Amino acid sequence: MPEVFNAAEWLVDRHPREGNGARTAVVTPTRSLSYEELSGEVRRVAAGLRALGVRPEERVLFCMADDIELFTGILAAFRIGAVAVPASTMLTGAELGSLIADCRSRVVLGSAEFVSVVRTAVQQAPEVEHLVLGGDWRRLLDAGTDEEPYPTWPDSPALWLYTSGTTGTPKAAMHRHADVRFVAETYGRQVLGIGPEDRCLSVAKLFFAYGLGNSMFFPLAVGGTAVLEPARPSPALFAKRAATDRATVLFGVPGFLGALLASLDVPDDAFATVRLGVSAGEALPARIYRGMLERFGVEVLDGIGSTEMLHIFMSNRQGQVHPGSSGAPVPGYTVELRDVEGRIVEGDGVPGELYVRGESAAVGYWCRAETSRQVFLGDWVRTGDTYVRNGDGTYTCMGRTNDLLKAGGIWVSPAEVEERLLAHPDVAEVAVVGARDADGLDKPVACVVPSPGHEVDPDALVAWCREGLAAFKRPRAVIGLPELPRTATGKIRRNVLRAMVRDGSWAEEAR
Repeated sequence: MPEVFNAAEWLVDRHPREGNGARTAVVTPTRSLSYEELSGEVRRVAAGLRALGVRPEERVLFCMADDIELFTGILAAFRIGAVAVPASTMLTGAELGSLIADCRSRVVLGSAEFVSVVRTAVQQAPEVEHLVLGGDWRRLLDAGTDEEPYPTWPDSPALWLYTSGTTGTPKAAMHRHADVRFVAETYGRQVLGIGPEDRCLSVAKLFFAYGLGNSMFFPLAVGGTAVLEPARPSPALFAKRAATDRATVLFGVPGFLGALLASLDVPDDAFATVRLGVSAGEALPARIYRGMLERFGVEVLDGIGSTEMLHIFMSNRQGQVHPGSSGAPVPGYTVELRDVEGRIVEGDGVPGELYVRGESAAVGYWCRAETSRQVFLGDWVRTGDTYVRNGDGTYTCMGRTNDLLKAGGIWVSPAEVEERLLAHPDVAEVAVVGARDADGLDKPVACVVPSPGHEVDPDALVAWCREGLAAFKRPRAVIGLPELPRTATGKIRRNVLRAMVRDGSWAEEAR
């Protein structure tokens, strides 16, 4: 039989056993738990789930704010051998209902803020037998104490995470107990150097693969502290939490870090205790990297990860940042660039689709056999991102593979045009997409959100691009927007922008 390995036992129970039970495990705005207390709370929730009839390998869906209840609920599901399915709290009732029906969960847990959404959702999920909502949580804790973790194996299912679904129906990437340990010991320990004294604060919530690693796997793996924030992230709020709770590692995304730099209400010393910043989700513009370092003294390590790989598999290193790049592969991972025929791309500066190999790869998508075959290719996972390798061994993102444009017969990377536009003081955010002209040819169109107190001047921005880019790369039109459409994970919905410019009205503004 395989060895016994349970992620909850490894993350929580071993610390009291090793004499570290008094260390602070998790902090929220209203309470904190030591590792001894966290272990006891997880055991009680585990007993409550067992009392509801949850069996090993059954799914338990959570629609909850980042607080003690969600934290202990996920760990309790791991402990009893069930599969935790943390769902986005940004979904509508109908969207959440589709996920509940898809994962066949009989037990759904929701925090007070999302009771109405959950009640709406379960109306289209007839297999649900038990709802634990808001005040019902106390009843869940009264079922007793779970004595021993279920003897799961490294390959036992532990976690399903739904992809953001930018181009279609969200898919559940299925992860094992072993994946939790792998990402913590590779990226968390070897790249970030997370240790027992670290206090991790994440903008990304626990229902994201990124947020789950940041706020649970990394700190708990080493006996550190998770700093949870249930409320919607804002620059002022996170500046306060970082100072109050002495955060040492700040996990963000480019959009939030850009808003942080633009905020006049955040003092320059707000992140004085932060020794390191991390960014993922989208490529971090060099401008934001330099701004965080100059204003707050925080070096931000940009990297790329995915729900399919559970966390970041390529990253910059502290003191060795190549601004504008995603760094180099994390120990334990291998990457390749391949052309459209699947052949390995040789040489620096030559674009190719990024493939990654590592032990944290999901075993596939739930009930999506055809899609799984297109993404999970033996040991390799096809990311759908186009990259180039740099001379120093780092890699730079050129955008999603299907986002590349061919202007004047030459390939254009939207990321390169966006980087140039973001260097202009009038531009806060930008996304470049392709629009067909009257001849059916793709032309780059820049959708720009102006900086606070500034306006979008299309002529000035096109001229700015002409000065810093080859002529064929310049946007043929610039459209001002109050904000960019984003998915629940904060990624830009480029398909929405492409649809917006598809009618050809952009051509009237073309330069």
